[in-house]
Amino acid sequence: MVDRQVVYWHGSHLRISCQYGCAENQACILPPLFGEDAEVSVIRLQPRLALRERALRFFDSTRRSRLPTSPEQEDRIEWLRVLPFLLMHLGCFMVYFTGYSTTALVTCAGLYALRMFSITAFYHRYLSHRAFEAPRWLVFLGALGATAAAQRGPLWWAAHHRTHHRCADQAGDAHSPHGKGGFFWSHAGWFMTRRNFRTDLSQVGDLAMCPELRWLDRFDIVLPISLLVLLGIAGALLQQHAPGLGTSAAQMMVWGFCISTTAVFHATSSVNSLSHLFGRRAYPTRDHSRNSMLIALLTFGEGWHNNHHWCPGSVRQGFRWWQIDLSFYVLWLLSIVGITRLRRLPARARQHKTSPSP
Repeated sequence: MVDRQVVYWHGSHLRISCQYGCAENQACILPPLFGEDAEVSVIRLQPRLALRERALRFFDSTRRSRLPTSPEQEDRIEWLRVLPFLLMHLGCFMVYFTGYSTTALVTCAGLYALRMFSITAFYHRYLSHRAFEAPRWLVFLGALGATAAAQRGPLWWAAHHRTHHRCADQAGDAHSPHGKGGFFWSHAGWFMTRRNFRTDLSQVGDLAMCPELRWLDRFDIVLPISLLVLLGIAGALLQQHAPGLGTSAAQMMVWGFCISTTAVFHATSSVNSLSHLFGRRAYPTRDHSRNSMLIALLTFGEGWHNNHHWCPGSVRQGFRWWQIDLSFYVLWLLSIVGITRLRRLPARARQHKTSPSP
C-alpha cells in the first residue's frame, strides 16, 4: 500500500518543493523525505490559508508532527518551536519589575505542588507504569494538571518514559546524560528536536484508546496558555477589587506561571540528567540511575531514581521509612477513602542490595 502524504507549501516551502520538480496539484515521489514508496501531493496554499495553517500547527501537535523533515534535520533543535519555552524563562526576570506579594508567592507554591504531584503521580506512576488503580475521572484531572505544566501531552510523556526504561542509558534513550549529547541534552535539548517531538503511539496503545487523553496530547499547548490567561485575569480582578493584597495581572503571571512552571520543569528534568550522574546506588540496575534526597524532595519522591529503576511498577519509590515520597503519601491517603487502590511494595524492593557504580 502506498503511503500518501500531503505537503502544503507557500513562500520558502515553494523552493524546497521545486528542487524535486514538484508543481501545483502534481503527484510525485520525494525519497529523501518520505522514503521510496511515499506518494506525495503538493498543494499550494494562498497566503491567508498559509497563515491559518501555521496557526493550527502551533496549537495542534499532531498536525505539526506530520510536517516533512529530511533525515539531517531530525536531531536539530527547532528554535522557533521552542521560542515560547525560552520566553517563559526570560519572563522569570520580570520579577524585578513586578515585585512580589504573599498572594503571588502562595499561588506560585500552590501551582508548583499541584502540577508536580500531577506529573509524578499520574503522568509517571499511573500512565507510564500503571502502578496503581484510579477512576477515569481522577486520571483525567491528573492529566489536566500535568499538561498545564507545559511538559507536553500525556501520551507523549508516557511513550518517551516507557522507551527510556526499555533502553535506559543505552542507544535509543532520548535523554541519557551518558550519550553523545551530555548533560544539556539530557536536561533540555532532547525534547527540542523534531525526532522527539512526535508521539510514538506504538508505545502507548493502551492509553490511546482514551479520547480525552488523545485530545490533551494533541492540543497540549492549550492548557498552559489557558492557565497563563486565567492568572492574568485573576491578578487584574484582585488588583481592582482587593488592592490590599498588593498583586497585579503581571505579577500573578510571572510568579504563578513563569517562575512556577520553570521550577517544575527543571526539577523534573533533573531526574533525567542529575539522577543519572550523581547520588547513591542501592540496587544493581543495568543503567546509571541514582538516589538523591534533594531531588526527591523537589520532585515529591522521584529522586529515589535507582529504587524506581529497580522496581518500575512500584507506586512507592521511597522504599525505606526515611526516604520521603510525597506523591505516594497523597495516593495512600486517597486509597484510605477508597478513591485509589495501591499495590503492596514488591518483595524485590525489600531486598536491599548496595551496588557499586557501573
